[in-house]
Amino acid sequence: MTAGPVEQAREQVQEQAREQARAGRLLAKWRRQRGFSQLELANLADVSARHIGFVETGRSQPSREMVLRLAGHLDVPARVRNSLLLAAGYAPVYPERPLDDPAMQPVLEAVRRVLRGHQPYPALVVDGRWDIVASNDAFGLFTEGVAAHLLEPPVNGLRLVLHPEGMAPRIANIGQWRDKLLARLACRAALDERLRPLYEELLGYPCARPEPEIGAPGPDDIMVPLQLRHGDVTLNFIATLATFGTAHDVTMSELVIESFFPADEHTAAYLSGS
Repeated sequence: MTAGPVEQAREQVQEQAREQARAGRLLAKWRRQRGFSQLELANLADVSARHIGFVETGRSQPSREMVLRLAGHLDVPARVRNSLLLAAGYAPVYPERPLDDPAMQPVLEAVRRVLRGHQPYPALVVDGRWDIVASNDAFGLFTEGVAAHLLEPPVNGLRLVLHPEGMAPRIANIGQWRDKLLARLACRAALDERLRPLYEELLGYPCARPEPEIGAPGPDDIMVPLQLRHGDVTLNFIATLATFGTAHDVTMSELVIESFFPADEHTAAYLSGS
């Protein structure tokens, strides 16, 4: 039996209310993730804590500007900001261009310059799924001995490191790196469902320490180095991450440049050929 106009209108109102509630739950999830109370977020956004509470419970419909303001104060990624806008009943505002789009060419050229300039040390660029977009010649040091199927595009950077046929057998401190990478991925997967299958896959890889652990650093620890075996030597690296801080495109905002530097003089001399 076909619903009448009154029933259809009621269903539309109920659906809109459900969407508003979903937008509020997403905002509340990000607020908690960032460690803000409702009052702290309200002060930042120059609204009342009561209004924040009404938005989070779906009792109040936030304006487009309010969604963007709250998302900005919570440093929500561009992809999620689009999802928040959709849930609140508004059109997305952040485009998502493919990497081969002409508008992305200046970005890719800037990335290539960074990678070339980092020689003779390894560097790579990954996207929001941790797929490798580009790398420099020195990155070949990391892929030596890796199974061919792991190097077929798209090459996933996390799979490359943790797979038993990837870099894992050559990483002397694979337990530490596994813990660090899985913890980072778990945080992202909790907020981005696209990454959940990857997390489950990597969690299932065999390792001497199968479950991620949270350990306190020692008195002399300032970082977790990457200890990579290369032939008869062990090279030590520290890693830095860089992003495009003013990106308004989803694809661009998710690009991460990971650069590896020598953690000791021995590694520096080995990589420079001296």
